[in-house]
Amino acid sequence: MGSLQLQDFAAGWVGGAASVVVGHPLDTVKTRLQAGQGYGNTLNCVLTVYRNESVAGFFKGMSFPLASIAVYSSVVFGVFSNTQRLLGQLRHGDASHAPALVDVALASTVAGFISVGIGTPVDLVKIRLQMQTQTYSTADVKLKPTVPGFPVYRGPIHCFRTVLQKEGIAGIYRGMGAMLLRDVPGYCLYFIPYTFFCGWITPDGCISPNPASIWLAGGVAGAISWGTATPMDVVKSRLQADGVYLNKYKGILDCILQSYQNEGLKVFFRGITINAVRGFPTSSAMFLGYELSLKAMKRDQTETNP
Repeated sequence: MGSLQLQDFAAGWVGGAASVVVGHPLDTVKTRLQAGQGYGNTLNCVLTVYRNESVAGFFKGMSFPLASIAVYSSVVFGVFSNTQRLLGQLRHGDASHAPALVDVALASTVAGFISVGIGTPVDLVKIRLQMQTQTYSTADVKLKPTVPGFPVYRGPIHCFRTVLQKEGIAGIYRGMGAMLLRDVPGYCLYFIPYTFFCGWITPDGCISPNPASIWLAGGVAGAISWGTATPMDVVKSRLQADGVYLNKYKGILDCILQSYQNEGLKVFFRGITINAVRGFPTSSAMFLGYELSLKAMKRDQTETNP
């Protein structure tokens, strides 16, 4: 693997870190809305979190995604770019050939599958940490661990270890099926709009798009991708949050049926506004971090190897 291919992984790492810092506060609100109780709408959720936990509440569980999503994005972007390059070589005899729709779709699907393997444990730990401050009460369950100020998990490593000990590998990969159903189509609706929208607003294609084009194309792609992924994202959040105190769902179908019976069809669109709104700045930051660091690395390379 040459340096050019490795640059995609490095640039993905920068993009991932940028997107976490920008998007985590809204991600916390989204998770609370989807898997928590008693928040009502987005604004009410923001105010409740702020009143009860101040600004720090919005950054709960951020250290783990910051460390891991950088690696995760590195793999996603690296796999996507290298698959696209491989397809260009195989189909057109030129790795740098402008990708056709089918090339982008195939590369997105491969990236989606690879991302789920890494992303499921990351998301599970993040959601458990975001949800453990919730009070838990149902008519027939009284639970002792919900003493205020007594969290179940002390931090990401402790959370990962606890889940692994109590629930095994299956527990760490809880919600993987829902994540596959969310991410494989989700990445197609992420990379395809970005590639073509970027090419459309940049006269010379996506070889050297300007930062404004990257920002706009990345933001629109993120809003589309996250908006359409919301129903399966709700199911995934509920499956992964389930287990902080007790297990309520047996699997994807059971979670869908229970959620529908208890809260109706609207439950699957819970957080759609915040997903679409959050999708814009996080994806803008992700693609800007990726493209600009890639451009900087290529510039350095040409300066050192004239």
